[in-house]
Amino acid sequence: MSKTSWPEVVGWPATQAVTQINADRPDVAIEVVPNGTTVAPGFNAGRVRVFFDAGNASGPVVGTPAVG
Repeated sequence: MSKTSWPEVVGWPATQAVTQINADRPDVAIEVVPNGTTVAPGFNAGRVRVFFDAGNASGPVVGTPAVG
């Protein structure tokens, strides 16, 4: 079964989260998005969005990234 969410990366720097997600699911496109940014709605089984805190120097992930 393929992994569909990554709660363990919350608080990690976004770059490290992307590396982990890509290692687990090289078949999905990863979008790194500043938290609060408006994104197009809709589910996409080939996408994972990683929302991060752009106001913090380390850019930590602020929500659980998930396929969709």
